[in-house]
Amino acid sequence: MSFLSMNFLLFLAVAILGYYVIPKRLQWVWLLLFSYIFYLASGTTAVVFILATTVTTFLGGLILEYLDGKMDRELNGQTPPLTPEQKKAVKARYKRNKKRIAAAVLLINFGILAVLKYRNFAVGNVNQLFGTDFALGKLILPLGISFYTFQSMGYLIDVYRGKYAPDHNLFRFALFVSFFPQILQGPIGRYDRLASQLFSQRKFSLERVERGLQLMLWGYFKKIVIADRAAVVVNEVFGNYEAYTGIAVIMGVLCYSIQLYGDFSGGMDVVMGAAECFGISLDQNFKRPYFARSISDFWHRWHITLGTWMKDYVFYPFSLSKGMNRFSKYCKKNLGRHAGRVLPVCIANLLVFFLVGVWHGPAWKYIVYGLYNGIIIAAGNLAAPLYQKAALALHIPTESKAWGLVQIARTFLLVNISWYFDMAQDLKAAFIMMKNTVTGFSFSALTDGTLMRLGLDKKDYLALILACGVLFTVSLLQENQVEIRCSLAKKPLAARWGIYLMLLFAIPLLGQINLTRGGFIYAQF
Repeated sequence: MSFLSMNFLLFLAVAILGYYVIPKRLQWVWLLLFSYIFYLASGTTAVVFILATTVTTFLGGLILEYLDGKMDRELNGQTPPLTPEQKKAVKARYKRNKKRIAAAVLLINFGILAVLKYRNFAVGNVNQLFGTDFALGKLILPLGISFYTFQSMGYLIDVYRGKYAPDHNLFRFALFVSFFPQILQGPIGRYDRLASQLFSQRKFSLERVERGLQLMLWGYFKKIVIADRAAVVVNEVFGNYEAYTGIAVIMGVLCYSIQLYGDFSGGMDVVMGAAECFGISLDQNFKRPYFARSISDFWHRWHITLGTWMKDYVFYPFSLSKGMNRFSKYCKKNLGRHAGRVLPVCIANLLVFFLVGVWHGPAWKYIVYGLYNGIIIAAGNLAAPLYQKAALALHIPTESKAWGLVQIARTFLLVNISWYFDMAQDLKAAFIMMKNTVTGFSFSALTDGTLMRLGLDKKDYLALILACGVLFTVSLLQENQVEIRCSLAKKPLAARWGIYLMLLFAIPLLGQINLTRGGFIYAQF
């Protein structure tokens, strides 16, 4: 069931109505029921996989808790008391057992994800490498498998670390895994922040529902009016990449920037708005990334929950491991203090962004996309002292607004280069498009009608520019700490609804309705 369909809006309306009508103690049961109805609407066979993840993770958490309790009893219930050496041996034994349980659950669930999402990619590469012709049937990827797998494994790791106790109710835990507004495209939730909200009892609040629908409406505006209109150019240029050069390719990449921005942030608004109607605040996943001043800053604003998941469960464990500590000491001794401090971080970043690339999809272009970002961040960290010296030597006012704009423009350029890998048909196509951007560049394409052959006419471009202007203005105000939603809430009822109606009518008047059946881009992950 697509978030862009009338069926979803009717489904959401019934879910909201029932949520506030039924007894409050059953509200979470209502959400669980509708989450599974939503999931089953995408296909009945896929439910096996989300059930497998739910049950294995739930049982894994309980076993980890059981082992912790058994260890405490063994440590403290002995007469005479255990010696420090004996206690150390007991702790080591239980830690090994806990690691085995956690590793088994992680292997099962990431194994399911790997087989379903990457098996054809792996077989294709083996065939190419050895000249074989193995073939596997195509599997339909279960709805939201990347999101609910990462969310569930984050829970398991947190329980293993003792951050919080596991849930003892399988059905409550099932709601945490399957909550329908977020399962399609995130954000990747954390149990300690989400579960308590899912199981709270709430009275109906017109203001809460209004704010949720308001955010959804803004999300639909960004998706249908901005992203889907820009997608016309993107599909034309990237779909016929060998036919276009210079300005046309640049226009395709810029429109992809616009499409992705509107699509992803719009999708997050729809998701967060739907959850807000139930009084649930999801983690922020998108924070005006095109105002970033570095690639590192960009990834602190783009798909925030994926970045924090990687930071907490990959980056820190790897960079602070015994092996990396030894490597850091070696680098300090042989390469200097800066290298000793930064090189382990750079290697950890490369690992993280390799995994980010793999997460995006089963193709070499995504792996290169991830490594491109990781290499730029690593290079920036290594060269930081040189940048500082150069800025001093050239008397660059690094704290000035002008220099901030230069950094934003530089980062935007680097990000747009990465989109070649993200959107191109394959890695070869990405490099061909890069070459065509330079070799066929001519400013005459701006006036000779080339842009009119990319699928949009003057009225379309005008509508896109106008909508982007609205989005930029809102984003700029938000970047300058203006609470637009709070300000809007203080307006008279007529003024508020006047703005809502303007957005509502802009969607069919300015939007590319015929493209919405493709859904949100990140729903494919």
